[in-house]
Amino acid sequence: MNIQVCRDTSDAVALYLPQRLYLKSFARLNISIQLPAHKVHGKSISNWELMEKLRKMIQPDAFSVLKVSKHSSEVIRFDAELENREKLERVLSRLEDRIVQLNDYPDPLKVKVAETKSDFPSRHSWDSFFRDATDMDEMKPGERPDTLHIANLPIRWFVHERDRDEDAPPSESIVKKVFEKFGSIRQADVPVADPFRLQMKAAMRGITTPPSEQALYFEAYIQFNEYVGFVRCMDALRGRKLLRKRDDMAEWCGIRVDFDKTKHMTDAAVKRRAIVRERLLSRQRAKDDEERMEKEKISKREAKER
Repeated sequence: MNIQVCRDTSDAVALYLPQRLYLKSFARLNISIQLPAHKVHGKSISNWELMEKLRKMIQPDAFSVLKVSKHSSEVIRFDAELENREKLERVLSRLEDRIVQLNDYPDPLKVKVAETKSDFPSRHSWDSFFRDATDMDEMKPGERPDTLHIANLPIRWFVHERDRDEDAPPSESIVKKVFEKFGSIRQADVPVADPFRLQMKAAMRGITTPPSEQALYFEAYIQFNEYVGFVRCMDALRGRKLLRKRDDMAEWCGIRVDFDKTKHMTDAAVKRRAIVRERLLSRQRAKDDEERMEKEKISKREAKER
């Protein structure tokens, strides 16, 4: 889900123009090449040659991603992506049941293709989760379908223009403004924007981003006042990537979206974090005062010695 250059922005829909943010459709495909049961001695199959054949089959359209996901003795499978969902049916028809003939392999190979099944949560999945959960009270915020957990958001797309050249954390206020488009927001939490969050217990942090990605990407919890806002936001993000237009180019990035199952945004959890944060802040102030007094003591002693 890395940031990539996007060449086709024709179907991009504005999300939040002050940050030049848009939502854009895409399509993922699963392409399988079934290998013959009998093996030809001394002959191997080139993944690169197969990929070139597949690319030529769908011209003038093109894959934005094409990579091997499985290579066994029975099948070679590719994960592919199209920048524009409107091209999906056309590309599927160009690939399905086509025959590939490789230069150094005598047997013809058959292509099978299908759209990759989406793992994006459905309305049924969140309704049934909260209905069946025995430790949730749907009368309370954070214990019902009202909170999105969105990960893999690029940090530099959510900072103020004035902070663009600094090592600034993503802005919680920008996150709120971006998603207010779908409904009134009760509260939002950007864990990485809280300087004390990593000092809290793991269960309290709300951080799932791997440490290796935390310099570039962040996650956010967005809680809506009303169910309709939550649903509107989910529906808008389904099958979309986040896109940012710049003067000379556009970049896009796949985001991970789920409904919060952890009670991270219940009033009790928010209050607990506030209490712990205040305790850590007081400890930090005491430490800073102690260091300041120690520096003053050293300065006085050095002045006296001079």
